[in-house]
Amino acid sequence: MKLEGKVLVAQGGGPTAVINQSLVGVVLEARKFTQVSRVYGAMNGVRGMIDENFIDLTQETTHNLEQVGRCPSSALSSTRDKPDEAYCKEIFKVLKAHDIRYFFYIGGNDSSDTVRIVNNEATVANYDFRAIHIPKTIDNDLVLNDHTPGFGSAARYVAQAFMGANLDNRALPGVYIGVVMGRHAGFLTAASSLAQKYNDDGPHLIYMPERPFHRANFLADVKKVWDKYGRCVIAVSEGIVDEKGVPIISKLMTTNEKDAHGNVQLSGTGMLGDLLADLIKKNLPIKRVRSDTFGYLQRSFMDCVSDVDSHEAREVGERAVQYALWHNLDGSIRIKRTGYYSVDYDLVPLEEIAGKTRHMPAEFINPEGNGVTDLFKFYARPLVGSGFPNAHRLRAPAVAKLLNR
Repeated sequence: MKLEGKVLVAQGGGPTAVINQSLVGVVLEARKFTQVSRVYGAMNGVRGMIDENFIDLTQETTHNLEQVGRCPSSALSSTRDKPDEAYCKEIFKVLKAHDIRYFFYIGGNDSSDTVRIVNNEATVANYDFRAIHIPKTIDNDLVLNDHTPGFGSAARYVAQAFMGANLDNRALPGVYIGVVMGRHAGFLTAASSLAQKYNDDGPHLIYMPERPFHRANFLADVKKVWDKYGRCVIAVSEGIVDEKGVPIISKLMTTNEKDAHGNVQLSGTGMLGDLLADLIKKNLPIKRVRSDTFGYLQRSFMDCVSDVDSHEAREVGERAVQYALWHNLDGSIRIKRTGYYSVDYDLVPLEEIAGKTRHMPAEFINPEGNGVTDLFKFYARPLVGSGFPNAHRLRAPAVAKLLNR
């Protein structure tokens, strides 16, 4: 059956460096099909759908779309609204009114659940409709996927940032703490290891949400590294938790802000890094301790895009349209690794993706829970793309001293 009508594409959740490539992939591919009368873009994700805030991308030039595809952030803007069934019923009313027969939503876990609910509404109403979720998240936490578009570029930024932090720390030794995004999954924090070249390169310690964080163990780890190297570089996920799953930041803060989804606000405050730095200063004889919170820079940095990430983000958009219009199917696009390094794409049921979170596999984390294994590096290195820089050191011999002072 060939459905005739309009296409709607939207972007949800946090922006990434390559999410616009997926958008462009959808638009350019959809415009090839004669059964598509218009290609609309919803501004501000599901909020724009409720408000009928659409733009007609059928009338956008191919040249400008290609230019937009090379830009970070979400060209259609985004939203943190988390639709429930009542919200999705209103979305469906709008889709039906505009004769939208194909819906593509680029996003993470919550976005996939929105696609699932809206698709169910269409089924109940006996409305001919196809809905595809297109994966996106720098957290790399969508189940069934080998990895997700957005992660590779963010990982490249994190790895290069820690490369610079390590060089700085080696020149002027002290303790440096970098707090990286990641509420439930530690993939992005683990990417800090990808620039390690010499045996004493930082980060020397890496803490992820998949392993409980203990203050005593943390201080012991820092002391051990300090005693060995006279310096210490640390990567910490914003989502580190104790043995009961309670976020460490919520235990250290006096008040806990919540986001739109009811989660403890982890990023944007810089407080976790400051509190960990204070913990070291108060308990160890180390005075030069500094921290940074990477914040939004890691997900939309203009000059740090992985070519692999960019190409795959374009392809998942194109493949989504092909599954919906050629094969008349619903679902979520999945990225599968087929070699070292190659990928392919298939479609999985929305129910298998929606509302689920992927975590770092145990074999990617060292037994002590304060670092990563070579298996993680083997997995992640291709994703940061070609032209990845290397840090170098002087190798000239020392000159013999002449004065006994």
